[in-house]
Amino acid sequence: MSEQQTVIALAALAQPQRLRAFRALVVAGPAGLSAGVLAQQLDIAPSALSFHLKELSHAGLVAGTAQGRFIIYQARFNQMNQLLAYLSEHCCQGEDCGTTATSGCAR
Repeated sequence: MSEQQTVIALAALAQPQRLRAFRALVVAGPAGLSAGVLAQQLDIAPSALSFHLKELSHAGLVAGTAQGRFIIYQARFNQMNQLLAYLSEHCCQGEDCGTTATSGCAR
């Protein structure tokens, strides 16, 4: 993932409703959620959700697939993992970034 792609992804996630939508799609897993179900879960107007999903899609973090008359949105786990890898690439001077002092850098 390039620096520019990382900035776009982080900017997309730097909004509470988009972050909540992305997290809900991560929890849903590969099956994803329809826009209507997602809007209901998040208690957000469908038109507002559509705007937020467009931003997440533009950032490459979600994808929508037509299934009949519904669009099912799914988190793009590969992109999420690339973002996490970019952010932690130089973590702890290349050592394991565990949570205890005995398992690497405890930050």
